[in-house]
Order: sequence, then C-alpha cells, then structure tokens
Amino acid sequence: MNVLHVFTNLPKITTRALILTASFIFILAFASFFFSHCSNKDSKDNAPTQQCLSGAITLGVPNLRGASDNASYPLLNPNLNNQLANITSQCYTKTDTSAGQFNPCYACHIETTEPNFNSDSELQESYAFPSYATTNRWTNLFVDRSAAVAAISDSSIDSYASTNNYSDANGKIYLAEKLSSTPRSWDFDADGKWSGYTPDCYYNFDTEGFDKDPSGNYTGWRAFGYYPFLGTFWPTNGSTDDVLIRLPEPFRQNSSGVFDKEIYRINLAIVEAMLKSKDIPIAETKESDFGIDLNGNGNTRDTVTVVTYRYQYESERNLVYAGRAGFLQKDCGDIKMAPGLFPTGTEFLHSVRYVGTSTGAIQMGTRMKELRYGRKVAWKTYSDLQVTAQKKAKEKTANPDYMEVFAGNIEIGIINDQGWVYQGFIEDAAGDLRPQTYEENVFCIGCHTNLGATTDTVFSFPRKFDSASAFQKGWYHWSQKGLENIPEAKRASDGEYEYAYYLMQNKAGDEFRANSEVINKFFDGSGNPIASEFTALHGDVTHLLFPSIARARTLNKAYKVIVQNQSFIYGRDATVTPPANVHETVTQDQLTNVTVVPENRLQ
Repeated sequence: MNVLHVFTNLPKITTRALILTASFIFILAFASFFFSHCSNKDSKDNAPTQQCLSGAITLGVPNLRGASDNASYPLLNPNLNNQLANITSQCYTKTDTSAGQFNPCYACHIETTEPNFNSDSELQESYAFPSYATTNRWTNLFVDRSAAVAAISDSSIDSYASTNNYSDANGKIYLAEKLSSTPRSWDFDADGKWSGYTPDCYYNFDTEGFDKDPSGNYTGWRAFGYYPFLGTFWPTNGSTDDVLIRLPEPFRQNSSGVFDKEIYRINLAIVEAMLKSKDIPIAETKESDFGIDLNGNGNTRDTVTVVTYRYQYESERNLVYAGRAGFLQKDCGDIKMAPGLFPTGTEFLHSVRYVGTSTGAIQMGTRMKELRYGRKVAWKTYSDLQVTAQKKAKEKTANPDYMEVFAGNIEIGIINDQGWVYQGFIEDAAGDLRPQTYEENVFCIGCHTNLGATTDTVFSFPRKFDSASAFQKGWYHWSQKGLENIPEAKRASDGEYEYAYYLMQNKAGDEFRANSEVINKFFDGSGNPIASEFTALHGDVTHLLFPSIARARTLNKAYKVIVQNQSFIYGRDATVTPPANVHETVTQDQLTNVTVVPENRLQ
C-alpha cells in the first residue's frame, strides 16, 4: 500500500484537518516573511541577494604569502642576537633583595579562565627560563646614557616629540608611501610588493571615535579609552599610547554591502559584550530597524539601551550581529562567535608615542616611537586553544630548555599559534618609521601569545572604559579627552583599587623599581604608603600615571639616544643610568620568593 493510497482513503474529517493545518502553516509562514521584511526601515537585513563568502579573504584576512618562509629557524640562529627575544627585559627584575620581596610579575602571569588556557601564575615563583635565557641579553639596560642625555636640550626634545612623523597636514601617510616605493632594502622576497599591513588610519576622529580619511569616508578604525596596563605602559615610565579597533567589512555593512555607521556601532557593542561577557549600554536603538534581538527577550520589537550578553552553544537565543555580518553568521556559518574571542578578521592598531611636554602639561606625544598592528587571521575553537596550550605546557615540562620559534618575516610580521598575526614599525635613525626586523617583531609577540593576562592575546580592549559611565561610552581618542579625572578601576577578585594594589605589591611604579619619582611620591622613607597620595590616585589616575615635565623630557631624551643608535635588539627601555634591580644573569628556575597573586582582572 503506497502513501498516496493511504492519504486518499483517510476519513474526510481527517483530510479536511490536514488541509486546514497546511493552510494555516502557509499563512503563518507568509506572515512571518512579510513582517520580518517590512519591519525594517530599509534593506539592512535579510536581503535575498546576499551570498555567503567564498573564502576567508573576503573577511579581510591577508594573503600570508611567505608566512612559512621563516618557520624553520634553527634554535641557535646566527642571524639573531637574542634567540629568545620574546622573553621581555622586565622578566629579569630582581624580586628578592635585602629591602624585601617585590612582585610585579603578577601583572602578566595569572590563573586564567577559558578561552585562555595559558594559566601561568607559577611563573611568578621562579625564573623558569631555558638555560639559554639565563643570561640577560637586553644589554641596553646596562648602558649609562647620562652624557648623551645631557647633550640634548629641553627645547630640542620638545620639538622632536611634538613633530608628526606619521602624516602631514593633508593626511598623507609617510609610511604608506615608503612601503609602496622601490627599491626597498627590507623587501623579504624581492618581488617589489609589500605584503604586510600598510597604514591606513588618519587619526581624524568624529565625536564617536570613528576615523575618517581626507575625503570624509570612514576607514573602519575606531578609537577607545582604556586603563593603561600595569607598569611599563604608564606614561611615567616613558611612553604614551593609543589603541584602535577595526572589524571586517561585513560588520560595517548593511545587507546591500553599503557602509552603515549604526550597524557598525551595534556590532562593536556586541563584540564588546561577547569579549567581556557582560551587558553593554548603547545609545537608544530600535531592534526593528535591524531585525535583531538585542535584549534577549525573544522578539525584535523593542527600543533598547543595552546589548544583553547571553551565550549557550548553538542556541537560537544567542546574540546575532546586525547587517551583512548577521547574514553570514546565521545563514552561512562564515562568522563564528564565542565568549572571550574576537571575530576572525578583527584588527588592532597601537601607536606608542613620546610623552608630550611642549605645552607645559603632560599629554600624548605627537611623534610615534612605534606603530604596532595585529590581525586575527584564523578562528580557533575552545578545544583548539586548549590543545595548543596543553601541547606547549607538555613541551616545556619534557624539555626545560625548550625554545619557542615563531613563523613569520619582516613583511607580514609574526604568526602566533592562537590565530593572530602581529607586526610593528619603529623609528629609524632619522626618526621616520620603518618596518621592524624579524627579531624586533619577536620582541612584540612575546606578550601576545601564551600569556595569562591577555584575552584572545589582546591587552587593551578588555580594559576599555565602562560603557555605562565613561565619556562617549568609552569610544574616543586621547586627543579628544585625556586621562585626567578618570577614577581608578577596581580588581574583580577582591574589590581593591587596581593601581594602588600594584604599588603595594611592587612598592614602585615600574618593574625595575627605578622610577624614584613614583616611589618618593607614594611611600615615605620607611617604605610605608602615604595615605593622602593613594586617596588622590583613587579619584584621578593621572596622579600616578603622569610624570613631571622634567622626568618626561629626560625619558624622551634617553629613548632618542636608543633611536639614534638603532639598538632596539638590545632593549627599548628608556633608562638613563643602569637600573639597580635587574639581573644580568640568573640560575635556571631560581626562586623569586614572592607571594603569588593568582588574579588580575578588572570589575
């Protein structure tokens, strides 16, 4: 008996019921289609002409031509001064002295939560270096630059630090022109084409931190305010900096592939919610304009002022990106989402600058010391990341002298095993930016791979100011509003003020405890904290972060001497005289004798 025979012989009432049910289902489907399309103000979502991606390149992921060319560096490469340039100079600080025990190490090495499986708080306990690294090869730390610094006048260093070495008044980016010119001594494969990142940010921001080119078009870069990371990146230790983020084009486009600032603003808020695993306030937004459920109540009809964080594996109630990115996420699976991870194709731009002093007040310097760039080029699942971390830990346990080797070259930068490429540009002897060498790039990758303190290998974005209370919800550049009057953040684990906690753990404001200005400001002659100074810090972080004009000028001069000598492979720390609290050599697994601090996260 076939199916048709069964159907045609059903009782009439059953047949009528089936017909009515089918009709009802059809009406519901049509209504759903009609209302889902007509509720949107334009073609921002659900356009029938959209197509899935043909490959990762359409997400803005670069062609890594030549990426594997340097993957097989021998463990002792005669072309490298420092085979382990990824171990930073700060790791050689003396923690145990006659004056007591000091622990700046907890800033980077902590217990982690997924998807960062690189828990490394044990590195606070000992100098767990391969035997090769027991000799400190950051020899610039042991150079006395007093005479060279004294020879530089205040007026000349002020002028130097306030000169723009990135672009001219018309928006021409010097480095972009240099990278497109020939001949180029740094061309890795002599093909006449630059394969790495070409700077395309104009540092021309609107009132929401979005960058525009000279024609008024949005570049996709957006600046954000954040708490500078502990120690080295405080201006009082020699540098100012800024960070920008850019998501791939589909995150900036409506369904027709046209740039839409509102869609981009929403998608950045969704990325922030997913990365921080928390609700993110936004400007008043009608869900129906974009066809997405932002507050998680199951419909798209509300006017909301917050992106509500929620995530369950493969749940239909998870957050969905707006615009073309949403289509690629829902209908194609081309875009992945998970807590604590950035989308593939996410980019960061980080300029490291001199400390500005020319106006008589501390500010972000105009001149760039470095321009650092990172891009996520591959999606790694939690399982992928866990396996990678376990493999690395196993290698180090089996062979304490294991020396990590990184794939990459001067053009594309360095590739880590978590799906990111990092590349840098640094001043040449004349003060113009140039590509970093392979070894100089390895210095940068050391902090952006297998480190406890990062989130998806990134420091800055997890430290972005709280969208609920910050100026412009935290989306602005330091040139639009500085750090003045920013209250101190608190630690998530114990509610302690973060910077004050660091000062008490380290009894200093830098890893080497060489910043006497901070020490004398916050501690008395017996090493006891001065309560009034800590109270002032709680209300305004610049009370700690900003140096005096005299100190800023001195550090600017010291760094300029390093630039003139082009000796970055021996260290970039702006020291005048050799800091006393640095080991020239250590024994393998030498104990630090500090008390381990397991946590270091912001509320």
